[in-house]
Amino acid sequence: MGFARTCSVALVGVEGVVVEVQADLEPGVAAFTLVGLPDKSLIESRERVRAAVVNSGAEWPQKKLTVGLSPASVPKGGSGFDLAVACAVLGAAERLDPRELTDLMMIGELGLDGRVRPVRGVLPAVLAAADAGYRQVVVPEQTVAEASLVPGISVLGVRSLRQLIAVLADEPVPEEEDPREEGRPDPSLAGLVVPGTSVGAGLPPGDHTPDLADVAGQHSARRALEVAAAGRHHIFFKGPPGAGKTMLAERLPGLLPPLSPKESLEVTAVHSVAGTLPPGQPLVHRPPYCAPHHSATMASLVGGGTGLPRPGAVSLAHHGVLFVDEAAECSPRVLDALRQPLESGHVVVARAAGMMRMPARILLALAANPCPCGRHGTTSGGCECRPSSIRRYRARLSGPLMDRVDLRIAVEPVARAELIALGRGTETTAVVAERVRTARERAAARFAGTPWHTNSEVPGHELRTRWQVHPGALAQAERDLECGLLTARGLDRVLRVAWTAADLAGRDRPTKEDVNRALELRTGVRRGALTAAGGGGKRHETATARPQHKQGQP
Repeated sequence: MGFARTCSVALVGVEGVVVEVQADLEPGVAAFTLVGLPDKSLIESRERVRAAVVNSGAEWPQKKLTVGLSPASVPKGGSGFDLAVACAVLGAAERLDPRELTDLMMIGELGLDGRVRPVRGVLPAVLAAADAGYRQVVVPEQTVAEASLVPGISVLGVRSLRQLIAVLADEPVPEEEDPREEGRPDPSLAGLVVPGTSVGAGLPPGDHTPDLADVAGQHSARRALEVAAAGRHHIFFKGPPGAGKTMLAERLPGLLPPLSPKESLEVTAVHSVAGTLPPGQPLVHRPPYCAPHHSATMASLVGGGTGLPRPGAVSLAHHGVLFVDEAAECSPRVLDALRQPLESGHVVVARAAGMMRMPARILLALAANPCPCGRHGTTSGGCECRPSSIRRYRARLSGPLMDRVDLRIAVEPVARAELIALGRGTETTAVVAERVRTARERAAARFAGTPWHTNSEVPGHELRTRWQVHPGALAQAERDLECGLLTARGLDRVLRVAWTAADLAGRDRPTKEDVNRALELRTGVRRGALTAAGGGGKRHETATARPQHKQGQP
C-alpha cells in the first residue's frame, strides 16, 4: 500500500480554502476514484491527470487508486487541482518522495501532453496558502508574477509535469520549448479569461485616460465630480440626453488617486478570480471602472450564477467607480440590491451551494433622464410625457437608494458659446486630480490611527462627537432635518460632504459655507446666498431656488 499527500487551494468567491490532496494505492482492480465533493470539471481531472502522467514519461499505477480532497464538506471546482492530484499519485506510487510533497502548495491545470496550464485566481489562492503557513508554492510559469506579489512566499514556476518531477526527484530538468519565444500565440492563456467577459473588463483600457478638459461647460457638475472623487461620495447626474452625463462619469476614475499596495492586491484578487485580469498585468494599480448595461441582471450586478456565486459588477468595481447609465431604465429590484453594499462595503451572496462574501467598496455614479422622452424641464421644452408617466419614471429610483447618494446634480444642456469655447480655460484631469490627492491626504492625516481613510467611510456619530464643525455651521441642516427634508442618514452624509469641501478648501474644519454647499449638492437648493434686505442694509440668508424634488426622489 502507498500513501502520499500534498496541498492545493479551493476558491470560495474571492477567498481561498486550503485543501489537502491525499492519494492512496491498494491492491485490487485498477480504478481511479475521486472523492471530496468535486464538481464536473474536477471529476474530469481523472482523465487529464492519467494522460499527463503517461505522456510525461512516468508509469501509471495499475492498482486501486483513491484520491481524497479534504475537508470533504467544502465544495471544490475547477481544474487547478490537477497538478496536486498528479503529484500525490506519483508520491503514492513512490515515483516521488512523499516527504517532499507534504509542505508544498500546488496550483495548476494539466494538459493531456503534460504541460502545466494557468488557471484563474492564483493570487487569492497564494494569499490563502500564506495565511495557512505555507512558504512554497508551485504554479504555472505564466502566473509566476501574480503569485510573487505575496510577500514571504517562494514561488516555483513550471512549464510541464516533467519539469516538476525532475525538480522534486533531484534529476536534470528537461527543457521545454516556449511558444512565446517563437512568436506563436500561447493557447494556454485562454484559461485566464472567462468566456464572454472580454480581457480587461472593468479595468481602465491601457494608459489612455479621458480628460476632463474635453467636457464643455458644466461647471457645477465638474465641481461636484471633484467633491465625489475627494471624499468617495456617490453621485447622481440628471439631465436631458446629450448634456454630458456619461462624459462626466467616464472621467471620474481619472480623478481618483492610484491604488495603495493593499488596495491593489484586493482589486487584483477579484479580477483574477473573475477572469478579467489581462495577461501580462499581474497587479492592478489604477482604480477600476465598470459600466454594466442597464439591462444587467441582479446576479451580474451583485454576484451569483449557478453553483457557487461569482463576483459581479459591484465587486469588479471594488475601490473604483461603478457607473449605471440610464438608471431609470434599470430594474428597480436590481438597483435596490445596491443598497446594502453601499453601506457595508461588501456583498454577501447566499446560494444553495454555499455563501460567499465579496468586497464591494465602490464609488457609485448614476445617470438618468428627467422623463421618458428626456426633455422635461429643459428650456427648449417639447416634453409630451404625462405627469403620471414622469412620476412613475422617477419612482424607479427608490427613496432608500437615493438617500444613500450624497451628490445630486442637474446637468443642463451646453450653450453654444460654451461649446465653441471648448478647451479655453478649462482645467485638465491632472490639475483636478492633484487637488483631489491633496484633499485625500488631509483626510488621511486626520483619520490616522483609525480604520477609515476617506470622509465617506466615517460613521456619522464619530463625525459629530470626535471632529467638531464650526459653531452654528449645522443650523440649516438641522432645520431641514426637523422639516423632513433630510433623514438622519442624510444629515450624516451632508456632514461628510461638508468635511470633503473643507479639505478641498484647505480648512481645518467645516464652516457654515461648507455645510450649505453640501446641502446644495444633495438637495439642489442653493443655501446661504446673501441678499440686501430693504434700505437698512441688513443682510440675511435665504434659499435662492426651490427644491426640485422631494426627499428620496431624483
